Amino acid sequence: MIENQKHMATFKTCVQKQRKDGFYQVYIRVTHSKKSVYIKTDKFVNSKGLDATGNIKDAFVLKYCINRIADYIDRLNKVDISNWTVHDVVAYLNKVDEDICFSEYARKYKFEMAKRGQERNARNYELAYQHLERYAGTNRLMFSRFTTNFIDGWIKSLSETARAKEMYPICIRQIFKQAVLDYNDYDRGIIIIKTNPWLKVKIPAADKPEKRAITPEECRDFFSSPLPESKMKDSLPELGRDVAMMVLCLAGINTVDLYDMRKENYEDGILKYQRAKTKKSRTDGAYMEMRVPAILKPIINKYLAEETDGHLFSFYKRHTTSDSFSANVNIGIKKICENMNISKPNQYCVYTFRHTWGTIAQNDCGASISDVAFAMNHSNGHNVTRGYIKIDFSPAWELNEKVIDLIFFSTKNSHREQQVEDSGLRISPKYLVRGSLFFRGKMLHEIEDIGFNNKEEVISRLYEYVPEDIPERSMLQFKIENRDRSQVAVYERMKIKAK
Repeated sequence: MIENQKHMATFKTCVQKQRKDGFYQVYIRVTHSKKSVYIKTDKFVNSKGLDATGNIKDAFVLKYCINRIADYIDRLNKVDISNWTVHDVVAYLNKVDEDICFSEYARKYKFEMAKRGQERNARNYELAYQHLERYAGTNRLMFSRFTTNFIDGWIKSLSETARAKEMYPICIRQIFKQAVLDYNDYDRGIIIIKTNPWLKVKIPAADKPEKRAITPEECRDFFSSPLPESKMKDSLPELGRDVAMMVLCLAGINTVDLYDMRKENYEDGILKYQRAKTKKSRTDGAYMEMRVPAILKPIINKYLAEETDGHLFSFYKRHTTSDSFSANVNIGIKKICENMNISKPNQYCVYTFRHTWGTIAQNDCGASISDVAFAMNHSNGHNVTRGYIKIDFSPAWELNEKVIDLIFFSTKNSHREQQVEDSGLRISPKYLVRGSLFFRGKMLHEIEDIGFNNKEEVISRLYEYVPEDIPERSMLQFKIENRDRSQVAVYERMKIKAK
């Protein structure tokens, strides 16, 4: 028996019950305050390694245990354990200088997050530590690798990303902070993770995405555009167009809610669901009811799952998660945009149609901000109230119909496009230009071509198509779009008598 005189902790090598294979596991018994706890080693002995009284006599094992006990005593001499329990002592001895595997801890952290129902956040955390591991060149990244320089180098490698340069470091920092809370006990002097490199790390801000809504005209162009050819039986452009239509015609519904929709969520032509993004944080569970408009029913029926299936839609059969579903929808939308010759920076995504619904509802249909928030199931200050009363969702249905009517059953222009002449519109022969002629809100003619040097050349070309029966001195509107730069301007000209 070896004793630490200062703290009265004693240590002894021993074995316990013989295993079925004839071997004995070797333990180090720690005794403190008249109580004992056994620390398991990775050493084994057979009957020949024990003497007649059951004590270990194997020289190799004894040397290992003596060295380990000496290390224990040295560690304990550096701290005051007079008020510790024997379990505190053992915890300290097991972990105080142990290099903890960050990768293992991060995976456990992500698993626990997913188990709490935070699947989407868990996926972001997983992407973050996987990227960090690739940067470090190992999937067993240790906490000892974490220095300010190491983290700064990793963050620098993210500099070309729009969102990840902020999101990934925040995720890793949160995992690190939780690990410090789990492993370190400052009251008892147990410091497993010895440094905090994040104190000197500056996390850059993510690029703010441009929330670009498109006009009713652009919506009409998109949904009437021929689908690009595809060798796939179920083409992604078709999926992209159909889901974009569902989002636009269901008041900007999220794709995750479409993916998760169950049979019980669809009753008498009404979708009844809880918004996945905010249902856990709202007192009303983010509950929403939206009537399916007539224009959308053919698409709804197209993707309905089999009657025996619990899912409402069949999306899950091709896409294993809501994230992969959304990603493929966006690929399909971008393929349509490419086919329409929309430049890459100006191509749409599924969120475009959610934002478009809200913008058109407010700017072109006269809805208030609160009306739009209600229809789009946004979180607002009335959530507590909503949790106690039965809500009439019909105003949201009526607003949704107004938006649909304006986009698909009228030729109205967006109020947002009545721009002043000094619009910054750039025209040169290399740019693809679309020009449209309007009178009293009706489109009379449209051209699309390259080779124009300025806006006056476009207006002159369109002016050739002004009908003779329009009265003299009437005001005409000319909408000119630089299709390559996604610039739009509207000009007015008076009809004058031809010379």
